[in-house]
Amino acid sequence: MSQTRNIKWLNDRRIIYRFDGNDIPTIETDQYKFYENGTHSCYHLFNSKAKITTYKSLKWHMLVLYYLNRDGVEYDYVSIRDDMRSVFKFIADKENGFVTFFIKQKILNEMIEDVFNQGGDPPKNKMRKVIFKLYNGLNLSEKLSIVGKLIGRSKIDNAMIYDAMLIVRYSLQQKVTIARIAKVLNCSSRTIYRNMDKHLKIEKYILNEEI
Repeated sequence: MSQTRNIKWLNDRRIIYRFDGNDIPTIETDQYKFYENGTHSCYHLFNSKAKITTYKSLKWHMLVLYYLNRDGVEYDYVSIRDDMRSVFKFIADKENGFVTFFIKQKILNEMIEDVFNQGGDPPKNKMRKVIFKLYNGLNLSEKLSIVGKLIGRSKIDNAMIYDAMLIVRYSLQQKVTIARIAKVLNCSSRTIYRNMDKHLKIEKYILNEEI
């Protein structure tokens, strides 16, 4: 039986794991933000039931958490690192429901030090165009309708395809396929093939590995 993710532990310690970024959206409503040229600064960790399945993904989550939590804390430099080290070890413990694998302590410690040594710069991130706000009150049909209307304002590109992939995987709870991506975007499968780069093909594989 899969262990339920202990997100309460992070919430009790006021750990930041969601951030829409500082980019100004083209359109903003009470339900969503739309970036016509895309944004790389949106980080929404633990936004679905999918767990961390690889060392690479675990390290990326650590980098994001360090980036989001390293400032604005009334501790000294050493204390911040001590606090984040506790967070990283908690997330890396399979019993807490965030990862699907066990990691040796030596490897984990090396990974944590590597995260600290990278200096807390914004981690590499996928471009997003449509970001639905927390507690937006929209059902799946309404979200798909909004995405469809917004696409009419913008040419289908990698960012739109990635948003559609997230909808298929996490909102529809289905395997990500070209046909399903095309259905969300209301276009042909050929259009998806033409605009989907190699990085999105890898991301598609990773999303489906989580099922």
